[in-house]
Amino acid sequence: MRDFLCPNCGQHLTFENSLCLSCGSAVGFSLSDGAMLVIASGQDSEHGGAVDSSQYRLCANLHLAECNWLVKRDPAGTVQGELCASCRLTQTRPHDTDTKALAAFAAAERAKRRLIAELAELKLPIVGRDADPQFGLAFDLLSSENEKVFTGHENGVITLDLAEGDDVHREQLRISMEEPYRTLLGHFRHEIGHYYFYRLIGSSVEYSARFRELFGDPDADYQEALDRHYTNGAPAGWKQEFVSSYATMHPAEDWAETFAHYLHIRDTLDTSAAFGFAPAGATFDRRVLGPSGFDRIIEMWLPLAWGLNMVNRSMGHDDLYPFVLPAPVLEKMRFIHTVIDEVTSDPARLAVAAGG
Repeated sequence: MRDFLCPNCGQHLTFENSLCLSCGSAVGFSLSDGAMLVIASGQDSEHGGAVDSSQYRLCANLHLAECNWLVKRDPAGTVQGELCASCRLTQTRPHDTDTKALAAFAAAERAKRRLIAELAELKLPIVGRDADPQFGLAFDLLSSENEKVFTGHENGVITLDLAEGDDVHREQLRISMEEPYRTLLGHFRHEIGHYYFYRLIGSSVEYSARFRELFGDPDADYQEALDRHYTNGAPAGWKQEFVSSYATMHPAEDWAETFAHYLHIRDTLDTSAAFGFAPAGATFDRRVLGPSGFDRIIEMWLPLAWGLNMVNRSMGHDDLYPFVLPAPVLEKMRFIHTVIDEVTSDPARLAVAAGG
């Protein structure tokens, strides 16, 4: 995530700002520009970094989801034209009267916007339910307080239990499941990995064959694997080949876990580069090309992760990135990097991925 500045006064802004606290300008995030823009009116919109409020507005979910993304006004005034690219992907949310769940909903939407921004930076196809009713991407953000909700993915629909937004609940689950890391953003990055298995791997004979070599059979009985994992746990020595114990359960989960870690690494490198903690080449806008691209990413990541872990320890916190990346995991992650690089660089491959 970049270091954002107010175009009007130069004040530093966070990714979540809808108002510059220095000059009072209304600001919003433009996904197409990857930048914060000032929402102005009349002649003010002619200044650099400002957009005309008669053509642009903040997302209609400004208050409900605390969304600060810009949308272009739809002349017909349709609902779709009032919601941003991220909010349009949410198909189910808590009822307006469920104030507790709505607070958690806003937190989940904040994490989701970070996910969507990173996917756009990587130029990955984001195909919604409107374009692909069967397998398009959509989000059901629901609370398990009044009904059973299972976080997961099915045919493009990502379901998230909003209880994960509660720090105490999430930490209790993290400890009980012996996980070193558990966050809302982490859940989204894992589940989106399942979606991109369908988009990137399922439609390619070449990639499917390589997937089987690295991860195993994606068609292996999932329920059997699930039962085995929660009965016996991860196999001995799993840390030599997997990024997490959950990745050992099934090839599909290994892919999703590794995909999530690729997103963790790329976004943290991008943010660190924006603040001078990592080389400028770590940013998304300086694309790492060719077979050596992934090696370069890891060369930048390993010393950065070590340094950030040491900073966290200096503050009395656990490691920021409490994971080890053995050679087999790096080979799996290299495959993910290669697939993303090749698909997003080739219009023909990208069209296939976007069309399913």
